[in-house]
Amino acid sequence: MRVLHLDSNHPLLIEQFDGLGFVNDENYTASKAAIEEIVKDYDGIIIRSRMPLDRSLLEKAVNLKFIGRVGAGLENIDVEFAKEKDIFLAAAPEGNRNAVGEQCLGMLLNLLQKANKSDREVRQGKWDREGNRGEELDGKIVGIIGYGNTGKAFARKLMGFDVEVICYDIIGGVGDDYGRQVGMMEIFQKTDVLSLHVPETQETIAMVNSEYLSSFQKDIWLLNTARGKCVITKDLVAALRTKKVKGAGLDVLEYEKSSFEHLYDNDEIPTEFKYLINADNVVLSPHVAGWTVESKIKLAQTIVDKIRDRFC
Repeated sequence: MRVLHLDSNHPLLIEQFDGLGFVNDENYTASKAAIEEIVKDYDGIIIRSRMPLDRSLLEKAVNLKFIGRVGAGLENIDVEFAKEKDIFLAAAPEGNRNAVGEQCLGMLLNLLQKANKSDREVRQGKWDREGNRGEELDGKIVGIIGYGNTGKAFARKLMGFDVEVICYDIIGGVGDDYGRQVGMMEIFQKTDVLSLHVPETQETIAMVNSEYLSSFQKDIWLLNTARGKCVITKDLVAALRTKKVKGAGLDVLEYEKSSFEHLYDNDEIPTEFKYLINADNVVLSPHVAGWTVESKIKLAQTIVDKIRDRFC
C-alpha cells in the first residue's frame, strides 16, 4: 500500500502505517492540479480539509482503495463517486466527539453566566453585578439537532444538570438514556437551548433561517459546533436583535472557507460578522470544538484502526 498524506496529522498515523508495511508520502503544499498528476500512483489518501477530493481528482486515482478523512465528516469528498469506484471511506467522528461535547457545555455556561462580558468589564475597571446577573442551566430543556456522535456526547455532558434533553434526527431509534428522540414539533414547542450537531448536506445548508428560528415558541439560546453554512448569519443577527435568540455560541461560521483554515477570502468584514464580534451575548471560537490535544490523537488512531481492520 502506498499512501499519500495531504495534511499533517498526529505522527502516530504515519508511524503505525509504517508498521503495517505501508509506504507513506507526505505532500502538504502541492496544488490540486499537481496532486491530480500523481494520484494514480497511490492506494490510499489521508486528508483533513486542504482540498476537495472531487470527481475530477478521483477519476485520476485509478488505483485508489481508501480515503481516510481525519475529521468527523466527509463533505470535502465526492462520496457518491467514491462509492461507485468502491473506494473505502473512513472518517473519525468518534475521535473528537468528547471534545465537541465539552466545548458545547463550556460555551453554554459562558453564555448563561455572561462570563465573557463580565471578564471584559472587570478588566476595564467596571464593576456591574446587576448587569451581569446570569441564568442557571437547571430547569431548562435542551434540544439537540442531529443525535450522532457529537450530539450524544453533549447529552452525556448535561447529565450532571437538572435538565431535560430532547433530540431530533432523520434516523429513527437513536434516542437513549441521555436524550429522548422527538419530532421537530416538540423541539419547536419546548426548547430553551438549541444545539446543532448535523453534517453539511443539501438538507442542512441554510437550515437555520428566519422561518426556522421564528418557529420556536420560546426565546432560545443557540449553539453551533457543526457547520457554519447550516446557519444564515443575517437571519441569526436579526433574531439576536429582537432577542428571539437570547445568545449564541458559534464555533463555526458561514464565512469559513472550505478548508476550515481561514475565515473569509478577502479583507472586507461582512456586516453581520461585525455585529457578532461586538455582541455581548455571542461567544465565538475558530472551529476548534473538536480540536484538542487529546482529540488529535484519537482522530488519527481511529483512522488507523479502521483502515487496518479493512485491509490488514
